[in-house]
Amino acid sequence: MELCVISSINPVHSSSTRRLGSRRLFQSDSLFLSRDGCSLLRFHGRLKKPIKPLELSCAAKKIGSGGGGVRRSAASTKAAPAVEPSVKEDKLPAELQVKETQAPNSSVKLSVEVPAVVCEDCYQRVLTEFMKMAKVPGFRPGKRVPENIIVGFVGRPYVLRATVESILKRTLPHAMESVTGKALKDSIQIVSSFPEMEKAYSQLRTLSYEVVVDVVPELKWNPENGYKDMKVVVELGDEIDAKKACERQLRQKYKSLGALKIVTDRGLQVGDLAVIDISATTIDEDGSTGEAIPDAESKGFHFDTEEGNRLLPGFLDSILGIRAGESKSFSLVFPESWKQESLRGQRAQFTVDCKELFYRDLPTLDDSLADKLLPGCTTLKEVEETLTKRCQEMEEEAKEQATDNAILEQIRKMVEVEIPQSLFEEQGRQFYGARLLEIQASILTLYLLLSFTGNMKLTEDQLASLSSQKSVNEFLETQRESITNIIKQNLAVGDIFKRENLEFSTDELVKEVENSVTEFKKHKQEYDEERVKDQVQEILEGAKVLEWLKERAEIQYITR
Repeated sequence: MELCVISSINPVHSSSTRRLGSRRLFQSDSLFLSRDGCSLLRFHGRLKKPIKPLELSCAAKKIGSGGGGVRRSAASTKAAPAVEPSVKEDKLPAELQVKETQAPNSSVKLSVEVPAVVCEDCYQRVLTEFMKMAKVPGFRPGKRVPENIIVGFVGRPYVLRATVESILKRTLPHAMESVTGKALKDSIQIVSSFPEMEKAYSQLRTLSYEVVVDVVPELKWNPENGYKDMKVVVELGDEIDAKKACERQLRQKYKSLGALKIVTDRGLQVGDLAVIDISATTIDEDGSTGEAIPDAESKGFHFDTEEGNRLLPGFLDSILGIRAGESKSFSLVFPESWKQESLRGQRAQFTVDCKELFYRDLPTLDDSLADKLLPGCTTLKEVEETLTKRCQEMEEEAKEQATDNAILEQIRKMVEVEIPQSLFEEQGRQFYGARLLEIQASILTLYLLLSFTGNMKLTEDQLASLSSQKSVNEFLETQRESITNIIKQNLAVGDIFKRENLEFSTDELVKEVENSVTEFKKHKQEYDEERVKDQVQEILEGAKVLEWLKERAEIQYITR
């Protein structure tokens, strides 16, 4: 029972703000450089981080309970550590004035006022650092240089910027003390304009700035404790039925042994394979043509008529009889059960161009084909028995997965919660990373083919485009509903894990982390072991919660 596939890509930030934490800077074009533990500033162009997809294999098929367990709080919402050591060690010469205001989407705005004495202390520290690094004519390295000389040598604008950044870097951890234990990791944003802060400091020798930080969201269950006695209805499609699946697999294997021959004297009939182009547009209520439906369009689609019932109802019947070179136009209505919610109940106009038409010339189905149908088998009966056993195992796995999905969907609907923006973006980028991995795998064959012709640039350009900030942002927007639903599920699972004092064994955690790290090394991928550990913990939590819920739920199975 695979719970999820976790992937991650480095974040792409907007040009207006940059996140602090994990070595991210805000909207200045400066970087901190380290020298013997001290900070110095140098100014360059903007930081740009490439997107690197990372894959983390799922930890558990079935997770059992064990003694001596590990307990964790809400999954997927990791609060920042308490007070950083630097806060305790670096006592400011005066207290900051910090005003806390609640903000939308489970966030808090901190308005920070830095006293003049703190600003002056930071200014003197910056001058000292410049004196250590700069080679001022007439002064030995490391020796005290008069303020006016060092400022003139370095340049007043650079000293000003360095001081403002020094103030921010030093005071921000102190300002964050009021949200210790509830601030989400890597969610801090300085929203004040850096040029305005520079101007204010140069005139007043004090500094004020505003910070927005996401905090652990609070869940409200409706009804309270409704997850403890759920009644779950699980819909199962006939495609997972072991008997029917076995028949389909045997038919597919049998068809693969036949030769495709061109149909010349008739139109399309069931059993044929057609190569078709499909286009579709919505039909408005007044009957006029609406917008194109990109997800319903395809070029050179290989349509196996024996699998026509897996497409839109009525599609196959509408094109029966079409000949190669002909075109047919017809309207259909997407059923209310259609996977894409936006298309449910939508009337659409389809146009199908038939490019080629084939029929299968099949051999006689008898024991002589057994080894070709399934290597190692000598009779058709043996083939059927082997396939049936495999399909029964697949049916059990599919049934279990469908049960998990139904439970997760039900608890998602029970919770009300504001989703922090940083959590939304992180989850969305994980999904996008997984998508990039799929795309990379799908174009690998094409890439190799192009490499033989010396025309590899096309594939590289396509991948670069998919990794762009624009592509990521478009994905986040179009998949907003799906991403939000997954986050709500994760938060609900984490809350149940905490409420019910569930636990998993340390041995389980260590074993699954080792398995995941092994997978990374096997595929020569970079990884952060702490991040791997966090994600494995979340997977183990999910497995434990699902196990707990299934033991207490009343589950009914129906076939669509």
